[in-house]
Amino acid sequence: MRNNMRFFFPIIIIFILFGLSFVIQLLWNHIISPTFSLTQFNYWQAMGLFAFCRILFGGFKFGPFPNHQAQKEKWRNMSEEERTKFKEEWRKRCQKQEKE
Repeated sequence: MRNNMRFFFPIIIIFILFGLSFVIQLLWNHIISPTFSLTQFNYWQAMGLFAFCRILFGGFKFGPFPNHQAQKEKWRNMSEEERTKFKEEWRKRCQKQEKE
């Protein structure tokens, strides 16, 4: 079973890449292009734009928290007192933002 997953995982990633490029092309050609009077993209230009944006803005780390495992491990190693202090600090930070 694991060997099958190792084989299909790269194929799934490639399909996702091609699918996202197609979605980017559709969105650009149907929303951005008419709104701002810009030229339309072909498929390969959309894929290039996707790659460029990933490199420029996000790298190739997927998911909201690339260092999520390290944060979970840090939380597990905290004592109850440290956790309480951490929560209080974040409550203070959030209250400051609400007041502004």
